[in-house]
Amino acid sequence: MKPALLVIACCLAAQSCLAGSISGLVHAVPRTQEDVSSGGAYSSRKFKFAELVNYDELHDFVVYIEGPISGTKPPVEPRKIVQKNATFVPHVLPIMVGTSVEWPNEDEIFHNVFSKSDAKSFDLDLYKKGDPPKLVKFDKPGTVDVFCSIHAKMNCIILVLENPFFAVADSRGHYAIPNVPAGHYTLVSWHERLPNQKQEIDVPEEGEAKVNFTMTVKNLPKVP
Repeated sequence: MKPALLVIACCLAAQSCLAGSISGLVHAVPRTQEDVSSGGAYSSRKFKFAELVNYDELHDFVVYIEGPISGTKPPVEPRKIVQKNATFVPHVLPIMVGTSVEWPNEDEIFHNVFSKSDAKSFDLDLYKKGDPPKLVKFDKPGTVDVFCSIHAKMNCIILVLENPFFAVADSRGHYAIPNVPAGHYTLVSWHERLPNQKQEIDVPEEGEAKVNFTMTVKNLPKVP
């Protein structure tokens, strides 16, 4: 290898090594009935149908770095959300802007995939198992709510982000984002039922930055 090319290669290798990781825990604070009740209204016949969210059972938390990061590109291969047992799997899919998503139907019944979201509006019409795969490219950041027009409980969410540094927390709330370029960032925790939370972080050139999130609904009324 020529000396000039060797220098360039060494510089690129050094830059690729200047990356750390981000990991931590994200969870929601449980709220009891007393936190939001007014004079025992939830025990009345009128409001017994109004089921409260069980914060202990929430999942599908996403943690991501906010904003674009130079030099990053979406994957070439499409991601996939499967229609199986009249359910979209996974329910939440974070992707980088510019990524395509495939929507295979693995049920023996027709499904329809559509969205009216500002970030992406589309309608794949009715199709069944064995039909040619349907593909949608998400070219604008934002939250895309997706439904099936003929099955009431079928919905999922595409979270279109501006860079590839994100993670979905596991069943215990642990997440990890590897190979993050060293620098200062805003880290965001997201859940479809809770307000976002943000923290400023510094990712080291080597090693790990630990960031935990406790998500909750703020300013709920208290029982006197």
